[in-house]
Amino acid sequence: MKGKLFIILGALLMLVSLFMVFIYVPTDRDSGVIQRIFYFHVPLAWVAFLAFFMVFIWSVAYLAKCNMKWDFFASASAEVGLIFTTLVLITGSIWARPVWGVWWTWDARLTTSLVLWLIYVAYFLIRSYVPDEERRARFSAVVGIAGFLDVPIVALAIVIARTQHPSPIVFKGGLAPEMLFTLLVCIVTFTFLYFVLLAQRVALKHTEDTVKKLKMS
Repeated sequence: MKGKLFIILGALLMLVSLFMVFIYVPTDRDSGVIQRIFYFHVPLAWVAFLAFFMVFIWSVAYLAKCNMKWDFFASASAEVGLIFTTLVLITGSIWARPVWGVWWTWDARLTTSLVLWLIYVAYFLIRSYVPDEERRARFSAVVGIAGFLDVPIVALAIVIARTQHPSPIVFKGGLAPEMLFTLLVCIVTFTFLYFVLLAQRVALKHTEDTVKKLKMS
């Protein structure tokens, strides 16, 4: 029952966010309608970073305690993070096409984001090819911890390298109040969606583990 309420609340938040993005917030004077993808692109990136940070935390917890529940949480968060990173790359490319004239360029922010995506693809390749449960969890934890090191590199790429990617105007007061408010609502919505998806995936992993143990008994 509680899970259904969270899903309904998440759906309502998403509807509010869509209303604000497409109806409430004014069209950007310089970029036009394409700028509206900003309200999805930035929250998606934020949630991807959050997801990989939680992978880092739960991977450390697993190595410290060797409790499989932390591996469940870490792998579930990595799954959500990989999905959101994929969407970040897709929305970024859609945004770049009319603005830069190309779908992709080997810009510092884009390249480090692609590397981040590849790291967590490797994370799941390890989980697919290592049959022993404890070894799989241990190897995955090491990759999860090491992979998170790329997150601050992605975040700081536009500061430490010359890049075509827009500067962080959010922190420079470059957004109109309506735009900032809409962005914050979208960030809250996508963060809530992350926790809903995480809870659903962890519950499914526990069910899969229970079924596996029943088959072995």
